[in-house]
Amino acid sequence: MENNLEKLAWEWMATNPEKAREENEYYCPTRDVFQARVDRFTADLNRNNISEENAYIISAIAGEIGNNSFDHNLGKWPDVIGIFFGCENFDGKFKIILADRGQGILATLKKVKPELKNDSQSLETAFTERISGRMPERRGNGLKFVKENVEAKKMRLSFFSGNAQAELNDKMEIKKAERAIRGCLAILVF
Repeated sequence: MENNLEKLAWEWMATNPEKAREENEYYCPTRDVFQARVDRFTADLNRNNISEENAYIISAIAGEIGNNSFDHNLGKWPDVIGIFFGCENFDGKFKIILADRGQGILATLKKVKPELKNDSQSLETAFTERISGRMPERRGNGLKFVKENVEAKKMRLSFFSGNAQAELNDKMEIKKAERAIRGCLAILVF
């Protein structure tokens, strides 16, 4: 079920670049703005009776996904630099949404793994292999960390890139998305 924040994120992904760049509580045009909001978000989790350990893990997941947007699109943003980041509480659950209008997982990973054929393969690779679009840097653990913690903490993550969607909770399923996007959109529920 799509709620207000999720609807705003999908609209931000599709709107014209000028409107997407408008200053608001969700748009983070730079990494430092994003980091400040993640720090505030962590403090909010603690005030909402989320244990310190869980608050740290949830913030680390959000930080990893958001920082990937900045790291892998550096100098390559197609139109709008920055990300959408927000969290809301509904029905006793929290929903975090992160989105970017970047080049997407396939374009990022195809540079180091040219045999990738489609968005589904790229999502499978991103969440299961130690690979980075920033080679030769020895990185590539980030989305594996996300996947492991989503499974361990019984959270739910829907991750979209291109025309593919990864659904993660106690297992991972990759399928064709109902709507294709340029960039990435992540919805974490806990």
